[in-house]
Amino acid sequence: MKYRREIDGLRAVAVLPVILFHAGFSVFSGGYVGVDVFFVISGYLITSILIGELEQSTFSIARFYERRARRILPALFLVMLVCLPFAYLWMLPTQLEEFAQSLFAVGLFLSNWLFWSQAGYFENAAELKPLLHTWSLAVEEQYYLLFPMFLFAFWRFGRRCVLILVVAMAFLSLLLSEWGWRNEPAINFFFTFSRFWELLAGSICAFATAGRTIKSNNILGAAGLVAILVAIFAYDATTPFPSLYTLLPVIGTALVILFGSHGTWVAKLLSIRVFVGIGLISYSAYLWHQPLFAFARLRSMAEPPQVLMAALAVASIVLAWVTWRYVEQPFRRNNNPVLPTRGQVFLFSGIASAAFLSIGLTGHLAEGFKSRSAGDITMGELDNRVISNRGLTRRCPSSFTRSADCYTSTEPNVLVWGDSYAMHLVKGIMASDPDIALQQYTKHTCAPIIGLATRSPQHTADWAARCIAFNDQVLAWLRQQDSVDIVVLSSPFSQLLGDRIANDAGDVLVGDNMAYVAQRMYDTVDLIRATGARVIVVSPPPTHGEDIGKCLTHIVLFDVAETSCDFALDDETRVDDFLRRLESHVPVYRLSDDICPNSVCDVMQDGIFIYRDSGHLSNEGSAYLGRQNDWMGTFSRIAS
Repeated sequence: MKYRREIDGLRAVAVLPVILFHAGFSVFSGGYVGVDVFFVISGYLITSILIGELEQSTFSIARFYERRARRILPALFLVMLVCLPFAYLWMLPTQLEEFAQSLFAVGLFLSNWLFWSQAGYFENAAELKPLLHTWSLAVEEQYYLLFPMFLFAFWRFGRRCVLILVVAMAFLSLLLSEWGWRNEPAINFFFTFSRFWELLAGSICAFATAGRTIKSNNILGAAGLVAILVAIFAYDATTPFPSLYTLLPVIGTALVILFGSHGTWVAKLLSIRVFVGIGLISYSAYLWHQPLFAFARLRSMAEPPQVLMAALAVASIVLAWVTWRYVEQPFRRNNNPVLPTRGQVFLFSGIASAAFLSIGLTGHLAEGFKSRSAGDITMGELDNRVISNRGLTRRCPSSFTRSADCYTSTEPNVLVWGDSYAMHLVKGIMASDPDIALQQYTKHTCAPIIGLATRSPQHTADWAARCIAFNDQVLAWLRQQDSVDIVVLSSPFSQLLGDRIANDAGDVLVGDNMAYVAQRMYDTVDLIRATGARVIVVSPPPTHGEDIGKCLTHIVLFDVAETSCDFALDDETRVDDFLRRLESHVPVYRLSDDICPNSVCDVMQDGIFIYRDSGHLSNEGSAYLGRQNDWMGTFSRIAS
């Protein structure tokens, strides 16, 4: 096919916002749509090549995969190799184990499925995963595993028939993505078939232009570029993706491809040398940026300053040029390429892939090499100090507690009810009274208020209904118990004090709902008291927004003992306002009294890490506070 400089320029428009978005520059709040632009471009270019070969009867699946291997693998393997020593030195075992799993998944082009499985509430933060961005490569390669076979199988029925099938598949995939964000948003983001329609949109453009002169249109071409830019600057983390919203950058890209050819305003703009140059190295730039940012965040105690992230963004472009010049091009050039034969390319690909698969499997089986040294303790011991709250609980056998974790007792006298902020209290309650008979019902992000749940792109109507049903079923269980004396409720409640909540009548309430939420909490307390149980609310731990567990780990891991992670107590937050409202109706136990003497929050007490992240108590921190402050005795004394 004929080379189009403006397409390389369009790649620059795609990659730069992605890099700046991941660097944390809020003005590029929708910069993630650059990936969707890439999908459309990729679908267009590859399908154009395939159509040309099929029409000329020169199609070869072996040659197709040879080209893909030369294009994708050398730079990818280089970046993966460079990541290895930094991951080994700077990652905790749980992080390194997940990194090892990603090495394995990338080697099989299945990383989108892996990162979907790691998208749980207490999993390691996405921005700390060096290979997270390879999910999009996995989607592309899965597409190119299937799509050439599809074209080859159906080409005999004619181009028109194939195009109809492609349009139908794109439409079904779009519908799936729209359904997915409403019902399974975490899965939907990474799911192969929720993303295929974007690549198919590029393929449709290839069918529309195959064998024809591209029709230039200044207005439509410019409208396409504007649509992409609007998405980049107007969308943000709350925009459902992929969904119908994704049509804006996808259609915008299609318009540039279909109407922004040579001679149009858009083509002249995108053909500027700097845009074309960045477009040529865009693949390597995309590969380098996420590891640079992830390792910078791993090495920094707090979020790195923007000047550093800007420098790393520039570094990703520099590394991209070096990689393009000395790795990509030598493997791809027509004259005397590295590995000149197809057999050599496949052999190299197989050996390198097997090596990374082996490294990944070894790291997984070794559980992140827990025996590595971290000063006077091992990495495994350090990891355990801030390990996820999964260590506090075991799976609850009751059928109604889907997605809930709990301790169970046959005749409990204490019920712990709430979300993850109730979950992290269990270790402390058990430590304060080892003989306690405790029942735990907790569901993440689901505050213990009858008839209410948060609503957001991540917390869909279906999720809200499950949360409301969960709380109804906990109350029904409580009404059947004679032994429960104290009910401990806990949540940060912040998810209900935002802009959108759902109630049991199916309404979505928008705006300041604090008074309404407080009244529903009063009603919930009255329903609990009607069962004969006493009630106490435990506040969330104080926080200042930074990852305190990471800060504490950083002090040990990088031997910066002169640094303190303590912070000043701020009791003028909306959550504190809400808790003060509750105190007129139910006793509130404030964890700030345990953690923040003299208004300074002491986050490492007697060598114990109190926090595991920005707000949750660690296992050892919960147990320490429970013992030191006799939680169960205190709860019993002040409950009414």
